[in-house]
Amino acid sequence: MADESDQKETKKKPSEKPTVPRSATEVQKLKLEKLMKDPDKTVSIPNLPKQWKPSEAPEFIRFVMGSSAGAGSGEFHVYRATRRREYNRVAFIEKTTKQHELDESYHKKLGENKSQAEEKTAKKRAKGGDDQRQVDSSDDDDDDEAQEDEEPHFVVGGK
Repeated sequence: MADESDQKETKKKPSEKPTVPRSATEVQKLKLEKLMKDPDKTVSIPNLPKQWKPSEAPEFIRFVMGSSAGAGSGEFHVYRATRRREYNRVAFIEKTTKQHELDESYHKKLGENKSQAEEKTAKKRAKGGDDQRQVDSSDDDDDDEAQEDEEPHFVVGGK
C-alpha cells in the first residue's frame, strides 16, 4: 500500500517547477518548447483574418432629428451612432482609394524601371554588336557595305 501511494505522489508532483513568463520572449520560448515536446503532432496555423468592411449605407433613416432643438433625449444617441457609422464608412472608402492609388503608382514605377533596364541592355547589345561588326569588316569590306545600310533590329523579350 505504501508503494502505491508513493507512485501516485510522484505522478502528481511535476518534476520541474512551473515557470511564470515575465516577457513576451519567455512566452514564445515556452510555446516553442511545448511544440518541440511532440514534433509528430500536427500544428494548426490559423488563416489570416478577413479585412474589416463597414456595413452598407442605409437607404433611408427614419425619425432622426439630429442634435437640434426639439429632439428627444434618446434621439441624439441614434443620431450620433448614425453619424459615427457614416464617418467610418467614408474613412474606409478613402483608405481603400488611397491604397489603390499607391498600388497603381508602385506598379507603374516597376514598369518604368523595367523598360529603362531593357533600353540599357538593348543599347549595350547594340554597342557590343557594333564592335563585333567592326572586327568582321576588316575581313570583307564588300559584303559589309551592303549590311551597313541596314540597322540592326532587336526584339526584347522575343522568342
